Amino acid sequence: MPDDARVIEADIDAAVAALRRGALVALPTETVYGLGADATNADAVRRIFAVKGRPADHPLIVHLADATDIDAWAAHVPGYARLLAAAYWPGPLTLILPKRAQVLDVVTGGQGTVGLRVPAHPLTHEVIRRLGTGVAAPSANRFGRVSPTTAAHVREDLASHLADDDAILDGGPCAVGVESTILDCTGSLPRLLRAGAITAAMVEQTTGLDVLAPDGTVRASGTLASHYAPRASVHIATADEPLGMPGAGLIADASVPTPVGMVRLLAAADVGAYARDLYAALRASDERGLTDVVAVLPAAEGIGAAVRDRLRRAAH
Repeated sequence: MPDDARVIEADIDAAVAALRRGALVALPTETVYGLGADATNADAVRRIFAVKGRPADHPLIVHLADATDIDAWAAHVPGYARLLAAAYWPGPLTLILPKRAQVLDVVTGGQGTVGLRVPAHPLTHEVIRRLGTGVAAPSANRFGRVSPTTAAHVREDLASHLADDDAILDGGPCAVGVESTILDCTGSLPRLLRAGAITAAMVEQTTGLDVLAPDGTVRASGTLASHYAPRASVHIATADEPLGMPGAGLIADASVPTPVGMVRLLAAADVGAYARDLYAALRASDERGLTDVVAVLPAAEGIGAAVRDRLRRAAH
């Protein structure tokens, strides 16, 4: 596809038309950019796996236009899951539920469950509404690498893998910066599979239920031990170590003398800024040819738990 056709700015109709003809469209969400396909088109969904280099048994998340669409995809929705959808959709929360028979196995990685969420980004929300069905979309990057939070990141990762009919919808930088919280809602209690902006404490306050730890029963996006990794090696530090001097923002500093090429990441005083800037900083480290990253873990409060999770997987 020619370079000037890869990015479309705020062109909702073009994005919908591409999805309808079976093409892939990289879409902005409040979390990260996703590589989307019509979730009812098996051939289009299979291309997501080919473009990303993603294992076929790694399930995708289906993005919906409205919480009322949940019953078209889920065979059973417990009451607490409906409370969560009402409270946090549109927003960065994915619910894993038993799937309806018509949901494609290629979407679910062959599991009997499907991940559903309603994204909050207005462009993508309107694309899904006009398309009239769900959009299957993992992050728009090569599998296991750092997720994209701008359209430029998508182009860097996937331009050579996209076809002439595919497109990237540029919706600006992502507001949250890390992927959605994933909750397994197939049991009597919610189970946290991936940390995100919607925290376990928020879930417990909304539902009045305890949140369980993952037990490995359900596979979900972004939960492999090694994930979100740049080419540089990531090393974890804590705020009480010498490298962990507090900073006003997320700072990439290549002045650390040994080892050669090390970059130091200082945790932001504002953990929300840390989350928003984290992936861009990891990508910038690779662009500068740096060999090592020292990442200072934020406190495990709020979205800080998600930042800690992503850094630990990147360092694995």
